[in-house]
Amino acid sequence: MSRTLQTDGRGQLRTVDQTLLPFEWREIVLADAHACREAIVSMRVRGAPLIGAVGAFGLALALRNDSSDAGLACAQAWLASARPTAVNLAWALERLRRRVAGVPPAERAQAAWEEAERLCDEDARCNHQIGEHGARLLRQAARVEPTPQQPLQVLTHCNAGRLATIDHGTALAPIYQLHAAGVAVHVWVDETRPRNQGASLTAWELAQAGVPHTVIADNAGGLLMMRAEVDVVITGCDRVAANGDVANKVGTYLKALAAADNGVPFYVACPVSTIDPDTADGASIEIEIRGAREITHARGRLADGRVAEVALMDERVKAINPGFDITPARIVTGLITEHGVVAANGQAIAAVLAQALRLSAAGAGNPS
Repeated sequence: MSRTLQTDGRGQLRTVDQTLLPFEWREIVLADAHACREAIVSMRVRGAPLIGAVGAFGLALALRNDSSDAGLACAQAWLASARPTAVNLAWALERLRRRVAGVPPAERAQAAWEEAERLCDEDARCNHQIGEHGARLLRQAARVEPTPQQPLQVLTHCNAGRLATIDHGTALAPIYQLHAAGVAVHVWVDETRPRNQGASLTAWELAQAGVPHTVIADNAGGLLMMRAEVDVVITGCDRVAANGDVANKVGTYLKALAAADNGVPFYVACPVSTIDPDTADGASIEIEIRGAREITHARGRLADGRVAEVALMDERVKAINPGFDITPARIVTGLITEHGVVAANGQAIAAVLAQALRLSAAGAGNPS
């Protein structure tokens, strides 16, 4: 599929079950709000922008059954509870609520569906713009002119590619654009335990695009930076607080610390929709605690070709599984948004949010 999330013409959604990658590509149909929410909770769909889009369509589907004010409020709260850390989910649901609040109940489901489609189109456009801004920035980070023998060395954590968005990705968008332009680039891919989104998804995406890459253990990045084998670190994120603190997949903070200690630029690629002006700082962000089984067990392919889950430790062992961590603004070199590169501080963030609001208002007043 050209986009990660598509409508099928029958008022349903199609996407890929990401829990089966890289061993199997299987498309799934999300036919109602319950299916949308289950896909988010189970991480069949994941990545902040994609979660927001699926949640938006889930609300539109819920309104087909109950389009009353009470039904709208109940469905919004229920869908928002699926994943608490990624702000795009709450942002997308609130956007749809505002769009349909003044619409007659009988017309709300269709209006919400159309707004969800617009949201997806906007996500694809803004991610392409993130790619353009980021490609220029990453090119500048190269110590020498990149060549196949000495490519630009980029380290990333988790998956912030096309699979995490509607199209292009956030952190991977600049890499795809550099590769397409013929710039030699090599990506160090953190495995990203415990769900291995780097090894299973980012590496799979890069292989599909023909981008040279190498998977490394999560704890190897610091050594590579110390050896000057990394030019720049770029990640996506699930929420940016008003002061510039960043919530992203657990382990991101350690990469940022290593980058700061070794003078390596650390950038976060994010659409403006991921910035949450109502969250003062990282300490105010709720960190999702996921099931311990993600740590105590792992899924892989056996010697006979079967894919199975296996235990990694004694069944009596206890584990705790925070899904995200907080990277303080002071060690974030910059935020790469669709409006350009923004400093990770309150003043710069307020300015870009105001710019985005002005552009949105101008666009609403001039549909052409």
